[in-house]
Amino acid sequence: MSGHDHTLGWRPPGQVLPTGLADRHDPAGRFPPSPGSGRDGHGRPSDPDSLPRFTVLADGTVADGLTGLCWHPAADALGYAVSWEEGFSAVRALNRTAAHGRSDWRMPNRRELRSLLWHGAKNPALPPGHPFTDVFSGRYWTSTTFAGLPGHAWYVHLEGARVFYERKDRYCLLWPVCGRSPILPATGQARCFDGKGLETACAGSGQDGETRFGLPWPIPRFIPEKSPDTVQDRLTGLVWRVRPIGLDGRDAVDPQSPLDWDQALRAVADLAVREGRPWRLPDINELESLTDLSRAYPALPAGHPFTGLGDGAWSSTTSFFDPAWAYVLYTGKGAVGVGFKANRDFSAWSVLRSGQA
Repeated sequence: MSGHDHTLGWRPPGQVLPTGLADRHDPAGRFPPSPGSGRDGHGRPSDPDSLPRFTVLADGTVADGLTGLCWHPAADALGYAVSWEEGFSAVRALNRTAAHGRSDWRMPNRRELRSLLWHGAKNPALPPGHPFTDVFSGRYWTSTTFAGLPGHAWYVHLEGARVFYERKDRYCLLWPVCGRSPILPATGQARCFDGKGLETACAGSGQDGETRFGLPWPIPRFIPEKSPDTVQDRLTGLVWRVRPIGLDGRDAVDPQSPLDWDQALRAVADLAVREGRPWRLPDINELESLTDLSRAYPALPAGHPFTGLGDGAWSSTTSFFDPAWAYVLYTGKGAVGVGFKANRDFSAWSVLRSGQA
């Protein structure tokens, strides 16, 4: 099963999940007086009001109406933490005993587990009214190896919706999933590595490199848009500037001259005025959609068009855990963390939806 589609006529659904953040904070962590700031909560719509996000099925599993995935009802399915390899063994045991009448349980890949995150909540960062039990605001394994250090795997932290990696012999919790999503893209991972980081056969491993669940990527993934400075991502339908933006709203000359969060918002707003297009600072889910988890340094698709990357890119998404911080995509590793808004630490990328005038 391939994670890429070579058909040039292929058309993506253009689906990037909303972050769930409705509150809009200024750089000091306060609420701004009016909309129109370019901060997350203004740029993209939230979930449809009519959507019943979660439904508890007759077998006790929880169907996610947004992604189409089906989750184990207990977030801590085992009741204890396990190493990464022990997690795969536990999943095989669940399938042998047909837990909840299912024999297709697996450890979720990074995109699947991140799809549960709700950036407008903390401890845990899950959608309000969710039906899950035994939720612990800690670290949960994904089936996705960190390409930069294959003896490590990605985890999702439910306390504040951060994503980082841990050694595979350390301990995290397991939240099994089943079914397939018609909207979540594949992570890009296509190889498998054991607990020591040695490449191993994928067959029967249950790793992301074997299952490769998710929408295939079109080839070419990025195509020129209205100018050489912009490209469309055919996987998501987003249009990106290929270089970060400087303080004057023009392409940054020196990627080693990063901005603080407020400067990043203003720079992209200046670009929008100058070009007459609704450029905005991307939210954290839009930024994360660019990652290729088969790669590191940078964790971006092979042949990507982006230059002047720097250490990371600001998102427009404020941390609900601490509003003085905002989410950042660390482009080298592919990690999703946070940055202190007042510090000049990261670049400003700009994005808009394809077709916007």
